[in-house]
Amino acid sequence: MKTEIANNRKARHDFTISETFETGIALKGTEVKSIRAGKINIRDAYARVENGEVFLYGCDIQPYEAASHTQHESKAPRKLLLHRKEINKLHAYTEIKGSVLIALKVYWKDKRVKVELGVGKGKAHQDRREDLKKRVQDREADREMSRFNTGR
Repeated sequence: MKTEIANNRKARHDFTISETFETGIALKGTEVKSIRAGKINIRDAYARVENGEVFLYGCDIQPYEAASHTQHESKAPRKLLLHRKEINKLHAYTEIKGSVLIALKVYWKDKRVKVELGVGKGKAHQDRREDLKKRVQDREADREMSRFNTGR
């Protein structure tokens, strides 16, 4: 069962996502408690492959208020947990010019925190306009279909 914690809606607006990967994330206890409280922001989160490992940058997990003397850093890079074949595949994708790894959403899956990474290419301003036009046209077509089906 998946329960969504955080969603990066801006990523699908700014990037064309070609493929997605489900990854685990290495967290400390205070980070998990803070995530349970909903204090996570992935708006600017992206991943990099470094020395055969994948790290998540820009993920903001606010400090847990009820923690004792130890506290985590809010914007520290966090290690993502993937199989070696997946890491090699992600490394090959990032070698392509213009491709980036973006955090799309964070969710619970069987008591574990998972991150959905997307391989994306940046959209030009014109592409974003075309997407908006297409969305408006689809919405109008749906309205007309429902109006026709209800007999109004």
